[in-house]
Amino acid sequence: MTINKIDDLQVFLAIAEAGSFVKAAAKLGLSASALSHKMRGLEERLGLRLLARTTRNVSPTEAGERLIKSLQPLFERINQEVDALGELRDTPAGTLRISCTDDQIELCIRPKLSKFLSSYPDITVEFYVDYGFSNVVTERFDAGIRLGEAISQDMIAIPVGPEIRLVVVGSPAYLQANGMPQTPYELTSYDCIDIRHKPNGNIYAWEFEENGKEFTVRGQGQLVFNSTMHVLNAAVDGIGLAYVPEPLAEPYVAQGKLIKVLTDWSNYFSGFHLYYPNRRQNSPAFKAFVDAFRYQHETD
Repeated sequence: MTINKIDDLQVFLAIAEAGSFVKAAAKLGLSASALSHKMRGLEERLGLRLLARTTRNVSPTEAGERLIKSLQPLFERINQEVDALGELRDTPAGTLRISCTDDQIELCIRPKLSKFLSSYPDITVEFYVDYGFSNVVTERFDAGIRLGEAISQDMIAIPVGPEIRLVVVGSPAYLQANGMPQTPYELTSYDCIDIRHKPNGNIYAWEFEENGKEFTVRGQGQLVFNSTMHVLNAAVDGIGLAYVPEPLAEPYVAQGKLIKVLTDWSNYFSGFHLYYPNRRQNSPAFKAFVDAFRYQHETD
């Protein structure tokens, strides 16, 4: 098969994945008309319609679906082998795509990032801030970051931070005006700054523990974000109470800008973990990333 034909197959996969000629064109750095021309040529050579086109979207036909199932494993194997060639280089190289949240970047990535990039000048890292729990396999990420208990068992999970707890915080001015809550059950009377991970998902319920038994409370307020950093900033601004990772709040607590409340009710989580499927073990660049950001316990 000629290089042009292989290129046309990659174009077909990109369009099918994006569901749009325009989106696929932006990803490939080509024009939508060029992609349309390539697809017409491919379909004419095969004598089959691979894509069903409407005014709103593009979807694979039955023949297209069959071709996708055949091609995806082959191209994935090719990508693995190309990545593995990096072992022959003096230094690891390539681009890594990581799905994570902004607070995970602040707590687990940012402290080590400058040193990592300096040590590996041929590695590019693309962080995609996403609270929607994207599927790292279907979205073609190299890895994601989540709390350990939220990772499926078929993934490899590497700790990138210590055990962590989420705490309730508020500004001195807000707590002076509204009083200190004595139990989580009182939070329904306070302005709670909430977070919604997905546009069509539920508002995240705050988690607590009493005598070894876990329970949740849903507060009410005027603000909902999809970013922990914005929740934290709103608490600093005195808008209400926030429920955030304790290490993220500590600098503001030390400066007197925030006060922690209900800490006796706050429970610990297993900490943030980098997770990925087995296939990513072949990349020297990815191995370097894992080694650099792996959390080392103080006893290690």
